[in-house]
Amino acid sequence: MDTKDFKYIEKYAEEHNIELMEKGSIKFITKYISENNVKKILEIGTSIGYLTIKMALCKDNIKITTIEKDCNKYIEALKNIKSFELEKQISLVLKDALELETDEKYDLIIIDIAKGDYIELFKKYSNNLNNNGIIITNNLNYNNIMDQEIENVDENTKKVISRIEEYIEYLMNNNDFKTKFYKIDDGLSVSRKLENN
Repeated sequence: MDTKDFKYIEKYAEEHNIELMEKGSIKFITKYISENNVKKILEIGTSIGYLTIKMALCKDNIKITTIEKDCNKYIEALKNIKSFELEKQISLVLKDALELETDEKYDLIIIDIAKGDYIELFKKYSNNLNNNGIIITNNLNYNNIMDQEIENVDENTKKVISRIEEYIEYLMNNNDFKTKFYKIDDGLSVSRKLENN
């Protein structure tokens, strides 16, 4: 696929102040998909479809369901997915992920939206994982803000930091999953569902 399509997405994101997942994190995820038997993916937080498209291009047999609640981002993502001719592989859903109900099972779930909802989303969708499936959560270092002294940030940022810390603690104490943390770009966690859970 011509890289100019990705350049267009990157330019659009820059012009509209939309954060895209960083290259190192995308490489980590696409490598995992390519090296493992990943066929069905649930992405929570499509944005404008940048990661979605990169994942779909890993293998022809991958099916992705991706959820976005922002109408403008949803429309832009649809346009981008069509430009790559990936409509058969990607199903885009316009809805709040906390309100969606599905019985589908997935090999990989990506969480990359509002930090305050991470625990609730993890609890909600962990039942949609296949045995030995994984949940990858992005942006656990929140633009490197987690490395700063707490007194040096504003109140809103303090709340976000607190929510991320709660989520990390939740993952570490969750006996149904084994979680590893990676200092890649903005920080990733990989939570593998343990068998018989």
